[in-house]
Amino acid sequence: MELTTQIGGSVTEGLAYLGALSKLGGRAAYFTFVAPFRGKPLRIQRAISQAMQTGVGALPELRKFGALNYVASAVAISMTRELGPLITAIVVIGRSGSAFAAEIGTMKVTEEIDALETMAIDPIHFLVTPKFIAMIVMLPCLTIWANSMGILGGALFGVTQADFTLVRYIQSSLDALFLRDITTGLIKSVMFGITITAVGCHEGLSTGAGAEQVGRSTTRAVVVSIFLVILVDLIFTALFFFMSER
Repeated sequence: MELTTQIGGSVTEGLAYLGALSKLGGRAAYFTFVAPFRGKPLRIQRAISQAMQTGVGALPELRKFGALNYVASAVAISMTRELGPLITAIVVIGRSGSAFAAEIGTMKVTEEIDALETMAIDPIHFLVTPKFIAMIVMLPCLTIWANSMGILGGALFGVTQADFTLVRYIQSSLDALFLRDITTGLIKSVMFGITITAVGCHEGLSTGAGAEQVGRSTTRAVVVSIFLVILVDLIFTALFFFMSER
């Protein structure tokens, strides 16, 4: 009975806390987005002051506690493991994944796919396979480029704000990285490339009749690709985490 009471009390407190957060967030959203249109001006100066305190003003504290010394390692690890592959994949989805769906969808609408089959040419082999190969090769290359640019961007901050020298920053980044950090990101990028190509080509081949359907296939390819890329990222992050624990 006592255990039930404790559980009930904890649940009640948790719900009350969430309710308070929701109420606070709702009021803040009201004064940010609604109140200015009802004659209550947004306090821009105070917002700027808060931004200076929470953002710029935090730098000396970070320096005081030595947190800036970890900038190089944090940037290097986060870029190679997560941000580099994921951001690259999202950019490629918008450019190439949508292009795959539009290209193949247009060919489907104009009956070029049927023409290929009439000539005994497999559309998958002729259209899809080269895209898979290109994406599997190029997405890791783009990821390496993104990682490099991210680390160099961090070096710009480190040199100007964290009292690093460029050589020391690069050396700190290299010291923080292990081979598994790089290979983890590259393996993810390969899987992202496979996912993006599969979704783009499938949506193109599934395009219905009419030019309007090409636009719908392209949009759906982008939306589904982003969702599946994030899902694949979660799965492989969990997989690599459990492998590293053993």
